Amino acid sequence: MHILILASAFNSLTQRAHAELRDRGHTVAVELALPGSPLPEAVRRHAPQLIVAPMLKTEIPEEVWAAHACLVVHPGPVGDRGPSSLDWAIHEGADQWGVTVLQADGEMDAGDVWASVECRIPQVPKSELYRGEIADAAIEAVMLAVERFAGGTHVPRKQDATGARMRSRPYLDQSVRRIDWAEDSTRIVLRKLRAADSQPGVLDVLLGGEWYLHGGHPETVLRGRPGELLATRAGAVCRATRDGAVWIPELRPRRGPGQPPTFKLPAVRALGDRLPPLPEHAPPLLPQVPHDAWTDIRYREDGNVGFLWFSFPGGAMSTDQCRRLLDAYREACARPTSVLVLGGERDFFSNGIHLNVIEAAEDPGAESWANINAIDDLVEAVLTTTDRLVVSAVAGNAAAGGVMLALAADEVWCRSGAVLNPHYRLMGLYGSEYWTHTLPRRVGPATAERLMREALPVSSASALRLGLVDRVVDCDPDEFAREIGRLAARLASLPATASRITAKKTELDRLESATPLAGFRERELARMRRTFDDPDAPYHALRRSFVHKERPPRTPPHLGPAAVARTGPTPSAADVTGTALDGVSSRPNG
Repeated sequence: MHILILASAFNSLTQRAHAELRDRGHTVAVELALPGSPLPEAVRRHAPQLIVAPMLKTEIPEEVWAAHACLVVHPGPVGDRGPSSLDWAIHEGADQWGVTVLQADGEMDAGDVWASVECRIPQVPKSELYRGEIADAAIEAVMLAVERFAGGTHVPRKQDATGARMRSRPYLDQSVRRIDWAEDSTRIVLRKLRAADSQPGVLDVLLGGEWYLHGGHPETVLRGRPGELLATRAGAVCRATRDGAVWIPELRPRRGPGQPPTFKLPAVRALGDRLPPLPEHAPPLLPQVPHDAWTDIRYREDGNVGFLWFSFPGGAMSTDQCRRLLDAYREACARPTSVLVLGGERDFFSNGIHLNVIEAAEDPGAESWANINAIDDLVEAVLTTTDRLVVSAVAGNAAAGGVMLALAADEVWCRSGAVLNPHYRLMGLYGSEYWTHTLPRRVGPATAERLMREALPVSSASALRLGLVDRVVDCDPDEFAREIGRLAARLASLPATASRITAKKTELDRLESATPLAGFRERELARMRRTFDDPDAPYHALRRSFVHKERPPRTPPHLGPAAVARTGPTPSAADVTGTALDGVSSRPNG
């Protein structure tokens, strides 16, 4: 079928729906529902057989839903209605939830049910849940609904005929989200923080200013007066609660009247000179960090396998984070293991350089240069590891330099729900991270060129077929780390592993004598340096638009139905600002 995806932004769920519908042989185009955009006219131009709305914050006009079947994804079980469904579920401590695919009609969230899938809610931030369990359920429901629609015989059910409880809840505003540091327990504080991640955050007063708090992790040892800042760790601040403490990784200042939009930054970086002297409680990488201690980089061993897990907010990796991860990688390589697993336990692998930190820098061009060199150093370390096998464990989404970091390993194991974006041009960049070596080596020069040109998301199944990844692990997000552990132990026990490790040194020596790795890096960085140093290069405007979440005036042309056949120039900021790598709206439904 020819399917039109209608969305408020090309976020993670929309990208996954786009990729998996294409995998099933459908022709897919995207139209963003933008303010002032004549949506009925755009739909007529596409002439779709079916409209699917994975993430929509506005109503579909009657002129559209009366003429076309419009399947809308609602992140709640049958009967649930309202703009903050997932937020309320986390806020109230639900452990079971669901996703429903409805047919759009004149009342929001009240349409007939085409499909519904239940899922569990682990105690993780909303954005992580949205990319994990909710996305898995949503894609299952969408594919079932599309299959039923294509069959032509299925009759969707009226909601009031399902026997489900009908419940409509309002927008979850800051008056409900507010944290009472003197009264709220650590459990309640964490629940409120998780329900507001990544948007809108929890509005709070800190050090004389108003800030949105983003993210939250329990602290098991430190204690203090409720609301007091106790320590820092990896850019996060630790704040005391009534009966414990929490780590808050990121802050965003409240926007004042007439001020430009604000954006999230590591908490220590955001507070700057406001932050009083606090102890830095950085846990040692080795020996193993206690399981209940929060840190963004963690190492453990099981027999001959080492596991270097990392988890950075939003998947972005700043200069400091790249350097700390490189230090941890070198320390892990000093351990007596034959297999080293590198990745995240259940969410993002990496999205490359940290555009927010770059945008906040006094000299964004210089910080861009420092950041790209720091991540290149990390990739180089992985590429030149010859005394063990390295496995990239891609639990969640990866993009740009994050994909290339994964490709530096000997093997790439990817969870079935992950989406890869192996390209740079939407940010006006040529790219580095040794991609000119690793990507063609994996998929061939022609496919590498096509992936870079199309700039479209790739599903795990397509990644396996193309050779981007070596294994797809079909499991729930919570099961990924355990399954990777089992597979890595098996790899370490294989007789062929020792010979593969021996061959790595020979192959690297051969490569260095023919086409040295340094040459790939030098050529890539020469292109990147020219971009960073040129204030008129599109990258700078594209970065600002991305960081400030500016709405595009139109749907980016690379998302159109003929996008696969196009070879476009570097897009303008206006074309791509709606092409978010990820995001969770306060209203991720129609």
